[in-house]
Amino acid sequence: MTTLRIGNASGFYGDRFDAMREMLTGGELDVLTGDYLAELTMLILGRDRLKDPAGGYARTFLRQLEDCLGLAHERGVRIVTNAGGLNPAGLADAVRRLAGRLGIPVRVAHVTGDDLTAAYPGSIAAHAYLGGFGIAECLRAGADVVVTGRVTDAALVTGPAAAHFGWSRADYDRLAGAVVAGHVLECGAQATGGNYAFFREGDVRRPGFPLAELYEDGGCVITKHPGTGGFVDTGTVTAQLLYETAGARYAGPDVTARLDTVRLSQDGPDRVRIEGVRGEAPPPALKVGLNRLGGFRNEVVFVLTGLDIEAKAALVRDQMEPALGKVADVRWELARTDRADAPSEETASALLRLVVRDSDQEAVGRALSGAAVELALASYPGFHVSAPPGKGSPYGVFEDVYVPHGGVDHVAVLHDGRRVPVPPAHDTAVLDEVPQPPLPAPLPPGPVTRAPLGLVAGARSGDKGGNANVGVWARTDDAWRWLAHELTVARFRELIPESGGLTVVRHVLPNLRALNFVVEGILGAGVAAQHRFDPQAKALGEWLRSRHLEIPEALL
Repeated sequence: MTTLRIGNASGFYGDRFDAMREMLTGGELDVLTGDYLAELTMLILGRDRLKDPAGGYARTFLRQLEDCLGLAHERGVRIVTNAGGLNPAGLADAVRRLAGRLGIPVRVAHVTGDDLTAAYPGSIAAHAYLGGFGIAECLRAGADVVVTGRVTDAALVTGPAAAHFGWSRADYDRLAGAVVAGHVLECGAQATGGNYAFFREGDVRRPGFPLAELYEDGGCVITKHPGTGGFVDTGTVTAQLLYETAGARYAGPDVTARLDTVRLSQDGPDRVRIEGVRGEAPPPALKVGLNRLGGFRNEVVFVLTGLDIEAKAALVRDQMEPALGKVADVRWELARTDRADAPSEETASALLRLVVRDSDQEAVGRALSGAAVELALASYPGFHVSAPPGKGSPYGVFEDVYVPHGGVDHVAVLHDGRRVPVPPAHDTAVLDEVPQPPLPAPLPPGPVTRAPLGLVAGARSGDKGGNANVGVWARTDDAWRWLAHELTVARFRELIPESGGLTVVRHVLPNLRALNFVVEGILGAGVAAQHRFDPQAKALGEWLRSRHLEIPEALL
């Protein structure tokens, strides 16, 4: 069969609005996907639906479609999106109404069965991560637009690929190849130079969105439309492959992809070939993302300027103590952004951040804000805050739970209204840890220079619930020989002191010349809880790259 060209036009709810039009007009496509969901997005949509039961989906998608549905129809491009969020049926109906109003004859289908909220009292949203075979059923029946709720990000690619090539559930290697392609595409411009460690090597002011040329054997080429910004090379693809993953096994509801089998090669300008991906049976349970309200949160940032920064911080902490005595969770952080003899007031100032959490909104609201405001004329010299404290706002908590494959009613609701049950995976396998592969021979001894890690290695980091991952890769074989031996768990803890006392697991991926570190619990109860300064660990990898260590001069 022919090559299947799948593009992506959204990596999150809030991504570049005109990307859909750019992808439809920039070159040839068969399928256009849009990923709008993340752990935090499900909580946001859950709160929206509490206010309006008819809501719960990504409304941006509808506005994009109003501009682009005619284009997609004219060019024969099918659209597959998880913008349905908590209400895929509602979004599918809205798309039909839009198409009718525009006079465009499109067939709209949707996938349901992920919503398990009723089974978890107290949750705002509890949704299983479904696979791609419901999408495949909709496409095989002739749908032009397929709307889903919570599916895995990669399912937006595995579904169209399975439908196009006629893959079965047992085609694990082919499905695994599509999962890897989907993982590269899912975050949009992150595969084309966005958020890339070596961003200065290309023009990334407005990177284009990526697409994959998929083949029947599961291999693909990652590229982008001609003339669009950014760039695609083995580095940008490696960075995205490491993003929000852990070990060699990348598990999903349809297949477990073996990331240690991925082979990358440059296939021409802005073209990276991915091949060799092996797949295994999926695990016996489906992941369910559970979102609930954790309580109320408030924050005050005191600005400390000039001399005696530590003493000023101690004074305001002492003064605030009576108001914080009954608050369940109190965190102080002093960021020494000040420097001596500074040329501006801002660079002479440090930031003292107070974050409080409690189940009682009053305890973190008026009680806190009143105590902070009352210090305005009675505290350290130069007292001011970055913004007036508020009344406290609710925060969310995310956790993973698991259900058997048969514990969900996965259904493809076809464009003609027929409901087709999607059977669960018939073969499953318990996930065992892949033995760590042998390391390359170390570099011979030689002179070293103390320098930032980022001079010889790239990194990308992200969040999965309360955990963070930091993928680090070398760009040359010699740099890999050094990195594999130098960046141990002990060295990682030394460079990232926040990881002290937490479980840190290192995974080795020689084909990618990469190490992947998982830091368990560093994000507390997940992004919505805003546990740390960078609550999604997006810049944790860049912090690691900025740390200095002894690097062989031959690599610099």
